[in-house]
Amino acid sequence: MDRKYPHLSSPLKIGNAILRNRMVSAPMSFPDIPREGYLTASAAAFYELRAKGGAAAVTISECVVHPQTGKSHSVHIDLNAPGGMRGFALAANAIRRHGALASIQLSHGGMYGGADALDKSVLSGAKRYGPSNMTLPNGTVVTEMPVELIREITRAFGTYAGLAKQAGFNMLMVHAGHGWLLHQFLSPLYNFRTDDYGGSLYNRTRFLSEVLDSVRAAVGPGFPVELRMSGAEFAPGGYGVEEAAQIAQLVEDKIQLLHVSAGIFEGGFARQHPSMFHERGCNVWLASEIKKAVKVPVATVGGLNDPEMMEEIIASGKADVVEMARALLADPYLPAKVVEGRSEDIVHCFRCFTCHAERMTTGLRRCSVNPVIGREEENRHVPKAPFSKKVLVVGGGPGGLMAAITAAQRGHKVILCEKERELGGALRTERKVPFKKDLYALPQKYGYLARKSGVEIRLGTEVTPELAEAEQPDVILCAVGAEPIVPPIPGIDGKNVILATRLSEDDVEVGQKVAVLGGGLVGCEMGLHLAMEGKTVTVVEMLPRLAADANTRHRPILLEQMKLHGITEHVSTRGVRVTEEGLVCADEDGREFLIPADTVLCAVGMRPRREVVESLRNCAPVFLEIGDCVCPSIVAEATTRGYYAALDI
Repeated sequence: MDRKYPHLSSPLKIGNAILRNRMVSAPMSFPDIPREGYLTASAAAFYELRAKGGAAAVTISECVVHPQTGKSHSVHIDLNAPGGMRGFALAANAIRRHGALASIQLSHGGMYGGADALDKSVLSGAKRYGPSNMTLPNGTVVTEMPVELIREITRAFGTYAGLAKQAGFNMLMVHAGHGWLLHQFLSPLYNFRTDDYGGSLYNRTRFLSEVLDSVRAAVGPGFPVELRMSGAEFAPGGYGVEEAAQIAQLVEDKIQLLHVSAGIFEGGFARQHPSMFHERGCNVWLASEIKKAVKVPVATVGGLNDPEMMEEIIASGKADVVEMARALLADPYLPAKVVEGRSEDIVHCFRCFTCHAERMTTGLRRCSVNPVIGREEENRHVPKAPFSKKVLVVGGGPGGLMAAITAAQRGHKVILCEKERELGGALRTERKVPFKKDLYALPQKYGYLARKSGVEIRLGTEVTPELAEAEQPDVILCAVGAEPIVPPIPGIDGKNVILATRLSEDDVEVGQKVAVLGGGLVGCEMGLHLAMEGKTVTVVEMLPRLAADANTRHRPILLEQMKLHGITEHVSTRGVRVTEEGLVCADEDGREFLIPADTVLCAVGMRPRREVVESLRNCAPVFLEIGDCVCPSIVAEATTRGYYAALDI
């Protein structure tokens, strides 16, 4: 047969192993692991899902080879954990039995030991070792790593590589990017040594070269070793892609796959994990340039999830392999859908960073569009219902759609009614926001999957008690959402005021000067969108900081973009009244001042549509509430509740 994506679907030989296609699950950590560092059955199920979904290889992250000095997170997996070999063998076997290569990432945090730890006491009181003596921006004192310790860590990489092979992993990755220890030695930003491990590029590469030799001695010839490196540091004084290519040339005979990422630790998160403000594939050029200089196969990574783009990357020779992490949280079956020619079924990651932020704040793994993530062991499949029931879903936002899909997959007869002429609920407001296009597309994809699952969707249909009485459902899943709060201030009903929920409507005109009343996530993102269009934007927020409801990973990136686009902010400030001249505000001391504006955008929040909920509560024997009609929140809350509400039927 002719494959829709022949290059992505083709196998690739690396060492003595075969990648069944060109799509690899990039390193991801499963945070819910014991402090001892062994892998649990839940962790094995997490990684197994990506193998079952068709990835050619699945890489477990992040195994620190020298826990005494190298921990970068609160809890790390440890191949040498007492009694832990069984858990690692379980995970490796779970990956391999679906035809994927089982890989594990070996790393060392170096001078950033403990930097990403939820528990900051993880290396409390311990020396932080790096290439050279220096002080980090946070005041941490870094001690130059003695040669004896360099050699000890070099041996440790080999020891852990041997343990990985013993556990059943048939591939491994050495992490020399993103500002961790091996990268620190490569970098002119950090390495000021004058011995054999500093100075010339050859010397700066020596530690990495010796580590790769140690690993090779432990695993033997032909065993696939993947090297992850930053293709450029994107920092003043750091190395660029030309020097990265030279580094790659120095070690390419020691590896089977070169994985090109980007950036350093300090301020490099959005470069390593391109945000919604970056074009997809923004780091591919690094892999493409380095590939010209080496003979070993090259992998690219960073915000990739579009099969058309990924096919072109492989077909044009920019890279030999594409690697994905967030994309395979959103849809673990993406590779299988690509190979089978079902790209229209792919649910795309919209890069909200919920997965990263949840891990940082609670230690859990979560995804906005995939409620199974983090609970793979208990959700290996959607169970069929013992009896088919008639289910009426009220509301076509993400929560209602997820509930409808899941209920239909369980064998129920599902009708979904949406009173507007378009699916999406609150996400309809994202229609004209370029950096939110993937989020706007989500309910359209859910709608397609719902119809494919047998859901009857009725648009332009408001569910009233009379309609519910006529349908006689066994179950009502109520997902009627929320409505905007309009503050009771003079002039708020003026012609120069626009509700944020209406911003994407075609008949809405916005003036050149805009005052945004409400500096939460919605107000900040909508203000940024208008600033990107060339408007002069001022954001007013009652709280002491902007975007307080944004997650911990998205917020700093959003604020940086707002600063970059010249947005003026006033925090701890109230909107007092709207006039023809603009928005009159009051500061903390009650002093009033005018923000001149042609348009005032009202984004002060949402309230649940409780009156609609209560009017339908007694219209079916089973009545379940979903999403913003309970409490306005994030997409992840709506989809998770929708999924489990359908399982509860």
